[in-house]
Amino acid sequence: MKADIHPEYREVLFHDSGADKYFLIPSTLETSETKEYEGKTYPYYPLDISSASHPFYTGTQRIVDTGGRVQRFEKRFGKK
Repeated sequence: MKADIHPEYREVLFHDSGADKYFLIPSTLETSETKEYEGKTYPYYPLDISSASHPFYTGTQRIVDTGGRVQRFEKRFGKK
């Protein structure tokens, strides 16, 4: 590999504030914040949403059929 052209690859602490979960993941993300986690200091990056709090991954997602759109479509184009 060429010297001085690749970003620094290190462990970064991501914090999902919605679920209050921490993830320690190798990344090239640049951040100026640091935080101590399990006795070590890591670069820190807060998140609004992650797989720990996203409705699709937590199983709380709901599909809402507003105004019977599916039924209107089936009536208009026929159910096959």
